[in-house]
Amino acid sequence: MNIKIAPSMLSADFSNLERDLKEVEKNGADYLHVDIMDGHFVPNITIGPDQVASLRKTIKIPFDVHLMISEPLKYIDRFADAGADIITVHVESDGEIKDCIDAIVKKGVRPGLVVSPDTSLEVIKPYLDHISMILIMCVYPGFGGQSYIPESTEKISACRQMIGNRNIDLQVDGGINFNTLKEVVEAGANVIVSGSCLFKGDMKENLGQFKKIIKG
Repeated sequence: MNIKIAPSMLSADFSNLERDLKEVEKNGADYLHVDIMDGHFVPNITIGPDQVASLRKTIKIPFDVHLMISEPLKYIDRFADAGADIITVHVESDGEIKDCIDAIVKKGVRPGLVVSPDTSLEVIKPYLDHISMILIMCVYPGFGGQSYIPESTEKISACRQMIGNRNIDLQVDGGINFNTLKEVVEAGANVIVSGSCLFKGDMKENLGQFKKIIKG
């Protein structure tokens, strides 16, 4: 299985954002994970489409845009136009999920769905033939630096079984570090989001250590 690493921009130094994200790109990350929070679906607020468009001018790796917002359908076109390559929306958000998926596909962007820790995988089943990624949240969305929820491992395994032979990436986000990485990969995750662990210290060394753990 081809494992991809997606450092989470949320943990970058926002006073030196371009510098930090250039390090992500230069040192072999596969995606940049861009957390979008609206202060409503989750308590925090991050950035909007205009800021993503500015980053797109200097960062060339694919943007994996995670919409933690209440009404994603209103913003899908804008984030797609800003340079998103993947857009994931929460199944817990307001509005019709299929409408969001259709809007993402219409813009030529890869669609994905996100499930929070307390949400059953059952809600994703009707959409399995229409998406290219599932994101399992291993912490509660809205804050960086949280600890991995141990029950997530069983959920990841169940999701991998549910995917079956479909061409769907299984992404995990939350508390993924040098200690938990092997566990989530063995459970079936193939796109790994990590924030504080990768951005703390030297990005090149940290990404190298991640790749070493993944290779076993």
